[in-house]
Amino acid sequence: MKYLKMLCFRSNLVGLIILTIVLCYSCQKNIKKSPIVRENIEWLDVWIPNTNDNKLPKILFIGNSITRGYGKKVEQILKDKAYVSRLCTSKSIGDPGLIQEINLVMGYQNFDIVHFNNGLHGWGYTEDQYRKSFPEFISTIQKNAPGATLIWATITPVYQKDNFGQLDPKTERIKKRNKIAFDYLEDHKKIRINDLFNLAIRHPEYFEGGDGTHPNEDGYLKIAEYVASEVEMLGR
Repeated sequence: MKYLKMLCFRSNLVGLIILTIVLCYSCQKNIKKSPIVRENIEWLDVWIPNTNDNKLPKILFIGNSITRGYGKKVEQILKDKAYVSRLCTSKSIGDPGLIQEINLVMGYQNFDIVHFNNGLHGWGYTEDQYRKSFPEFISTIQKNAPGATLIWATITPVYQKDNFGQLDPKTERIKKRNKIAFDYLEDHKKIRINDLFNLAIRHPEYFEGGDGTHPNEDGYLKIAEYVASEVEMLGR
């Protein structure tokens, strides 16, 4: 009788384990992963000069096409003072591809200063998704450059293309994304902030005659001079 009871117990236990496994598998199948939001054209621009030289500080700019525009000019301004690299991409915070790109590029080189920005792409991601993914964005950069000075550059506003000086409605979302970054960085005081948003708001003429998103040639130069002065001071 005792043997039969043990068999029944074991049978019930095995049945319970199998049922648990089936339920867990069913739950996992029903969990919907957040879809990856991609643009019709995705691009990646990487520039890493002087990879074998260590005489000067190494600076990396992470950002988008605006970063690429002023980054090239910063490289010219800081010639003979720093080696300036860039990782400019259409990938957005929330897209795992952005993390992969950062790991790939930063794995090539050690950097002394990383000046980074992201937020003008990925409009298909909500601000809540941006908030949830922002910590991983930061931690990935920190992991790849543990001894570097980190600088978050605020997201620049978007102006209306055919209405000079007037902000595009997207700027309201940009303000929310900038606030998400500010709130997170409140607990990460070692990460400096370069407020390019307020610079661009004070100088709408930097965007006059353009598409409203990208600065004009003079605007790029002025922003580059501003950024160069910030990173040069930190590199001394």
